[in-house]
Amino acid sequence: MSTDSSSLWNKIKSWPLLLPVVALILVMALNILHDVAVGANPLSFFTITLNQTTSGGTILYGRIIDILNRGSEVAILALGMTLVVSSSAGTDISVGSVMSLSASFCCMLLAGFGVTSTNELRVPLIVGVLAAFAMGTLCGCFNGTLVAYFGIQPMVATLILFSAARAIGLLVCNNMIVYIRNATFGAFGAFTGPLPTPIIIAAICIAIVAVVLRKTSLGMYIQSVGINSKASRIAGLNSKRIIFLTYVICGFFAGVAGLVNSSRITSADSNNIGLYYEMDAILAVALGGNSLGGGKFNLAGSIIGAYTIQAITTTLYALGVSTDQAPVYKAIIVVIIVAIQAPPVRAFFRKRANAKAFGKEAAKA
Repeated sequence: MSTDSSSLWNKIKSWPLLLPVVALILVMALNILHDVAVGANPLSFFTITLNQTTSGGTILYGRIIDILNRGSEVAILALGMTLVVSSSAGTDISVGSVMSLSASFCCMLLAGFGVTSTNELRVPLIVGVLAAFAMGTLCGCFNGTLVAYFGIQPMVATLILFSAARAIGLLVCNNMIVYIRNATFGAFGAFTGPLPTPIIIAAICIAIVAVVLRKTSLGMYIQSVGINSKASRIAGLNSKRIIFLTYVICGFFAGVAGLVNSSRITSADSNNIGLYYEMDAILAVALGGNSLGGGKFNLAGSIIGAYTIQAITTTLYALGVSTDQAPVYKAIIVVIIVAIQAPPVRAFFRKRANAKAFGKEAAKA
């Protein structure tokens, strides 16, 4: 192998987005093979059409559009989860339940306490929307306080709301599914022109976080605290406040995702909203090439990972895997990714690569 080829290969191996891009390519290849096996168009996975609706409008339709649409909530959650993992070297396993609680609180306000179905909003829509955001943020404050100021291990701290938030949402809705059959509320989960609104909301959230991290020092502070919180504190950073802030941001985005999810089904189904979403968000961060041990993070990788997870889910369903069985396959993927990122495994492959390079140098000599 020439020097130029070797240099190119080393750059490819060190590319931060290598893992998520390779995973996405593998999922697309699997879809192509499945389409060929069933006699369909091999490129049907990439086909996007403009379909006419019953109301006379036109919407984009295709498997890629569906993946971007259905994966929007996980992409939103992945934003907060990435920052949490980076700063605290732990995961927030409560985001799915917080989604449910935020959606329940929003729908209860819009419908009125004790009402299970309504066409008319009891309060302005903006009140319900802000309530969902506020509830998610409040939950983030609770988690952040336990982790940052009480020193509780992140998974243990967030286990409280993982267990309680969904149950509180059920109590808020009086153990009933609250239906909001109102077009303005359903708009968050419907279409804006030809494009699904959840895609637009996810894009706005991603853009805001990207701009904040690029234009401020927040991203550098989060990574610094994640790498070494004690050294960061000595350097003048308030480590506890930064960790607290990441959990607040994570809770806020859980509230946003809960609003989108409830709007999609025009109801607050506390038992099912956000179910297993915490695992998808964690998997998106891991699949994005981010270390679950904290420190440096790659936001773009997490976003690609989130939509890759949705592509995997869509592919599993296409292959005949049931909804109950799909989490098993995702769990296997998590184990593989975490194993690949484990220090002993990385050290083993690094040692082999160094030995191989040394052998080549010795042969040349």
